[in-house]
Amino acid sequence: MEWFEAQCDGLVGPTHNYAGLSHGNVASQSNAQSISNPRQAALQGLAKMRFVHDLGIPQIIVPPQPRPNLRWLHRLGFTGSLAQVLDAAWKASPALLYQAYSASSMWAANMATVTPSPDSADGALHLTPANLCTTPHRVQEQEFSHPLLQRMFGAAATIHDPLPSSLTYADEGAANHMRFCAEIGAPGVEVFVYGRVASNRDAPQPARYPARQTRESVEALARLHRLPPERCVFVQQQPGAIDTGVFHNDVIAMSHGNLLVYHEHAFVDEEAFLTELRAKLAPTELVAVKIHARDLSLEAAVKSYLFNSQIVSLPDGTMAIIAPSECADLPAAHDALQRLVEANDVPVSAVHYLDVRESMRNGGGPACLRLRVPMSRAQWEQVPEAFRFTPTREAVVRDWITHHYRDQLRAEDLRDPDFAIETTRICHDLHA
Repeated sequence: MEWFEAQCDGLVGPTHNYAGLSHGNVASQSNAQSISNPRQAALQGLAKMRFVHDLGIPQIIVPPQPRPNLRWLHRLGFTGSLAQVLDAAWKASPALLYQAYSASSMWAANMATVTPSPDSADGALHLTPANLCTTPHRVQEQEFSHPLLQRMFGAAATIHDPLPSSLTYADEGAANHMRFCAEIGAPGVEVFVYGRVASNRDAPQPARYPARQTRESVEALARLHRLPPERCVFVQQQPGAIDTGVFHNDVIAMSHGNLLVYHEHAFVDEEAFLTELRAKLAPTELVAVKIHARDLSLEAAVKSYLFNSQIVSLPDGTMAIIAPSECADLPAAHDALQRLVEANDVPVSAVHYLDVRESMRNGGGPACLRLRVPMSRAQWEQVPEAFRFTPTREAVVRDWITHHYRDQLRAEDLRDPDFAIETTRICHDLHA
């Protein structure tokens, strides 16, 4: 049976803006109130999808969620005409309007956690939408992502309800999840990374920025996905790394197949974590590459988003890394990636630097933009063709973006009812 890892990329929506809503995301906050370019952002993301597709890897286009989310504003007590709702929300607090317009669903890595059929006790493909309940602008995504996942994968997978929207069960999706295996269709070991233990206030946790994933949430996900204990590893993020701006594990570690690349400050009790992972992955050998702070500081890791690179399997059996172009600009990051390519014991044959600067300025790199779904050919055939990336579909979407997305978006534009009507129509047509 043929197996592969489908790459599901979020298409950047027409309301892509720099509101700085994500506390703890250094890039997002540092670019707050800058002028954004939704057209360029969407075209950059689409170009990345085409690049991956041309490598021979199945690619899915995840359409943007409808924005502005007027239901969100109505639930917050704003009534009247469209113009009245937008004006009242702006006057109450611009942040409320920013939340309603948020295009953060573009980062599909936060859309769900995925367990493929070979890992689960019931032999099913499992997806659980993330509740994203630690940030107001993202918690609203679950009401759209759940039915969208049903449309995309419902014929091939079990789609669970999101975990309860409680800070005890805060869940940020695949950005805090890794899977290790000998090959994609073989049984693997799933690593769940968490930032805090909600039920134990004395346990280590960050002091400056919030820990967005809890131990309680990852244990619940493992239960939902019918994962036996021998296929699970739970490990905590270093609180100090979170306080430096490492808000998700995929900002400090990356993995694919039997390869783990991580920063020395990524995990609490690194030695115990690696020992357990190696034992459960055996007889497959774990290739673990530690990048030391002397070679790449935490600050440089956050600035370059090296660990938010996307690792993919090539048809020749080797791996390639798709890194943000910022890594080429920062010597320490560039050198670290080059050492991976040159190492004899690391199965990486090439690094490709792609421009996703619009996403990067809002705090998301290549890996943030995609959700990995390991699938069999039979499961892939059950994904509706409307979501599958093809050159023909790309041309249609590219034309639509070029003709309908704005090339500049300012914060005050969000008050304009005509803009709200415009973006609602665009999102609707992209879902059609």
